[in-house]
Amino acid sequence: MKTMLLAFLASLAAGTFGQDALTLDLWAGKPPGFQVEGGPERDTSQPGKGLVAGKPVIRTGFVSTPQIVVYAAPAEKANGTVVVVCPGGGFNILAWDLEGTEVAAWLNSIGVAAAVLKYRVPTASLKEKKWEPPVQDCQRALSVVRSKAADWKVNPERVGVLGFSAGGTTAGFCAMKAGERLYEAKDDADKQPCHANFAVLVYPYLLWDAKTSSFPDVVKVSEKMPPVFFAHANDDKLVMDSLQFFLLLKAAKVKGCEMHIYDSGGHGFGMRTADPCSTWPKRCEEWMNKQGFLKSDAAK
Repeated sequence: MKTMLLAFLASLAAGTFGQDALTLDLWAGKPPGFQVEGGPERDTSQPGKGLVAGKPVIRTGFVSTPQIVVYAAPAEKANGTVVVVCPGGGFNILAWDLEGTEVAAWLNSIGVAAAVLKYRVPTASLKEKKWEPPVQDCQRALSVVRSKAADWKVNPERVGVLGFSAGGTTAGFCAMKAGERLYEAKDDADKQPCHANFAVLVYPYLLWDAKTSSFPDVVKVSEKMPPVFFAHANDDKLVMDSLQFFLLLKAAKVKGCEMHIYDSGGHGFGMRTADPCSTWPKRCEEWMNKQGFLKSDAAK
């Protein structure tokens, strides 16, 4: 069974999609606030270095033009759900294939459309709210996706976010803000809501401060939060971010939340590792199905 699972995940990692991707710029003109310098956008990887599971990682840097790259689910599988995928990279780069396109292939395999988010980086050098420009881009992506719901045959009430590491910060804040837009509405697309109907956070960085055993004031959870699925490895130093955030959700009586903590896997495994943590996509699929997000309900 494990061998079959690893073979299946390997096939997803190859990036097999139902059809060609559609790339859309998120903003007409410059995005609000922070502007990235040091372009042009490029892969910052160095040959033979930073491999994950023996494979290179595309590390996209200097993103000044936020985009979504949309992969529609195969027509025979499409169920109407769509997920905005936020790759991680410490707010310095985007792990574009490891935590982006490979994840989109898995989502397509379970009938879910994927919009892989190319948010602004680097913002890591900002003294405050380095997460804010990426969250603005993610909120805009959620609104743009809903504005295209009829064309793409997706359900505007079944739009989720999925993020890894710093992308988990981005997705987590989108979930926390629960539709409170962090920029002034720009056009008709922004007439559509910018909240997430559910969130998947994989080894997220959620600003937990181990020295003070607390979250900063910007981390606020209410009953308006959508259901959240967590996957983390116990040997990751950020595991307390997920554990403590889950407790906040429980205290706020947010329904439908689920957490999986694996013994090993470290940080940044994506979907490539042979460790038990590689089963998180299957557990997530089961959770999404239980929450009703995989029910065949494509928008007409």
